[in-house]
Amino acid sequence: MRVVVAPLRDFPPGERRIVTAGTRSIGVFRIGDRFYAVRNRCPHQGGPLCLGRIAPWAASSGPGDFRMEGDACLIACPWHGWEYDLETGQSFLGPGEPRVKAYDVSVEHGDALEEPEPVESEPEAKGGRMPGPYVAETFPVYVEEEYVVLDA
Repeated sequence: MRVVVAPLRDFPPGERRIVTAGTRSIGVFRIGDRFYAVRNRCPHQGGPLCLGRIAPWAASSGPGDFRMEGDACLIACPWHGWEYDLETGQSFLGPGEPRVKAYDVSVEHGDALEEPEPVESEPEAKGGRMPGPYVAETFPVYVEEEYVVLDA
């Protein structure tokens, strides 16, 4: 299932959107120029994961020393603070803990979102009508904007 989330120009860095794909609620995040998407359900106790805080990785070279590194790519569930990697869905609370489902997100030109046109065949009678000899001139239509698309 493909879901068009938003036009790229309407989805600035640092923003998140929660969309519905079938029966699933999925959070889509733009961190810098990268997009991530995860299921909006914490595997721990079913909390609304995508409403949680986003933070970068903490790194340390020893006791009393820590720094935040890289982009903010960890999401913490607002209920209990369990953290997950936005890219992979990996949990960091112990071995064997379930990960959250991560999805692919892409940026696509509007033309790529069009449905393929049906193959033309001989004109058929429609509703008892036979096609006449005249044919209206048609023109190709192009969408020149880029869209954020979720593959769920």
